[in-house]
Amino acid sequence: MLMSDDLPRTPLSVLSRRLAAGEISSREIVEACLARTDALDERLHAYVEVYRDDAVGAAKAADLQRKAGFARGPLHGLPIALKDLLHIKGRATTAGSKSWRGRIATETATAVDRLLAAGMILLGKTHMVEFAFGGWGRNQPMGAPWNPWDTRVHRVAGGSSSGSAVSVAAGLAPAAIGSDTGGSIRIPAALCGLTGLKPTHGLISLAGVVPLALTLDSLGPLTQTVEDAALLTAAMAGPDQNDAATLSAPPVDFTTALAGAPDIRGMRITALAAGSLPSTTEAAVLRAFGEAIVALRGRGAIVEEARVPIDFDDTMIRNGRIIAAEAWSSHRAYIEDPALDIDPWVRKRTIGGKCLSAADYIDELAQRKRAARTFAEWMRGRDALLTPTLPISAIPLDEVDEAATPLATYTRVANYLGACALSLPAGLTADGLPVAVQLLGAPFTEPVLIRLGRAFQECTDWHLRRPDLSAWEQESN
Repeated sequence: MLMSDDLPRTPLSVLSRRLAAGEISSREIVEACLARTDALDERLHAYVEVYRDDAVGAAKAADLQRKAGFARGPLHGLPIALKDLLHIKGRATTAGSKSWRGRIATETATAVDRLLAAGMILLGKTHMVEFAFGGWGRNQPMGAPWNPWDTRVHRVAGGSSSGSAVSVAAGLAPAAIGSDTGGSIRIPAALCGLTGLKPTHGLISLAGVVPLALTLDSLGPLTQTVEDAALLTAAMAGPDQNDAATLSAPPVDFTTALAGAPDIRGMRITALAAGSLPSTTEAAVLRAFGEAIVALRGRGAIVEEARVPIDFDDTMIRNGRIIAAEAWSSHRAYIEDPALDIDPWVRKRTIGGKCLSAADYIDELAQRKRAARTFAEWMRGRDALLTPTLPISAIPLDEVDEAATPLATYTRVANYLGACALSLPAGLTADGLPVAVQLLGAPFTEPVLIRLGRAFQECTDWHLRRPDLSAWEQESN
């Protein structure tokens, strides 16, 4: 029997089965999440706002509906945290900006509407890098969430979905939603020991979401398991008249990907040749990457190690140019206003987009289209590309160099090439900090990644590891 304190640290899929069996109630799950938030979030700084009364009320209603035989599906009655760039009508949306405090949304994001339609309960909004423009997780005006894997040193949680990752890693919520323009789901997932899925652009509607770069943005889940990530993605996916990009997206079959035990025998994966990894890659990352290859081969996948026709550094730079140009377009009306308390590095990066001419921007989009076509052709006959998610683990917050982008080495390529990508916990450093590997797939091949990811998590237990917060928990009692 699960103790109440364990409920927020239990995967959605397990909670769902226990709800269906009548072993627990939605109210118990929500109140356990709120209790841990009360005890720990003053230190963790994961939430901007907690919807306490509404969450408890929604949980009571979900329990009554289930008792009456009206369960809506596997997610009904389960709680979730949301990155604070998703609009909820009548609620504030800060997009991580202190200057946006008090802005009340007049619409609800399509993705949120779909989670609510599935019966999910909103716990609150989570902190993020201002305007989602940064990978470290820092936010000078509003503060940086604390990576729970080290209670002595304030380490980065990764960005821009920093609060979403911390809320799940610390057990304040069983799952959360983030966004990803160059790695903003996968980077914090990797640094906080979580599963993070970046869906193909266009799979999930961006209507009602504060944009960073409209041609690169994606919404996706940060969860404990691949199964949970698939359940949430399936709930949010689908065409939406308010987002043209979703109207041309093919249907994606998540049901089959979740049915039965995952069989990956004969699936073909190309892994980056060890000699092509940067010399600055941490030893724990190299070890985890090698062990992931062995694990996937052990499940019957065909894994070849090879150099790939992708210039990761050039792709990272080009993706960054497009982000800056599109961010400038979205925020140019106020980003230069010195009277506004805006993070200086976010302001600098955004203003950098002002320098890209219209002709250069069009050229960058054309080059991106060519690169995406080349990647799609190269992926024929392959199921996935395996890379480290990040070359390093979480560093202390006071050692961050905001002018450097080492965290984006392997992540930006997915957004630039129109790929989907899945980050999987794959090991720990000698200091007990998480490291991860990444599977990249051709556009709209999320079910392939889910199948591979489920198989990986069936033969490893890294996704089950939890940070030790006992010192903080004792202080709060």
